[in-house]
Amino acid sequence: MVAAMAVTPFLNNAATVLVMAPIAATFATGLGYQPEAFLMAVAIGADSDFLTPIGHQCNTLVMGPGGYRFGDYWRLGLPLSILVVIIAVPMLMLVWPM
Repeated sequence: MVAAMAVTPFLNNAATVLVMAPIAATFATGLGYQPEAFLMAVAIGADSDFLTPIGHQCNTLVMGPGGYRFGDYWRLGLPLSILVVIIAVPMLMLVWPM
């Protein structure tokens, strides 16, 4: 999930999933786990782009009218990204037990 969050500010979220999904599935299979939880973590991580205005079109749309600067996304997006990881990982483990 964190790797997908790190890639998605520079790629489109759909492209991030296309790149990261085979890696996550192979990693899960290599560890002896079912890949569903890993793939869902990639999907959540790729969809959680709060760090830059260029990673997602909605971030770009609100930048001008909202008067945001590039650094504003990091200041607000980093705590939100950490919160997503803190909540999503236990929930993924609850829904898809290892």
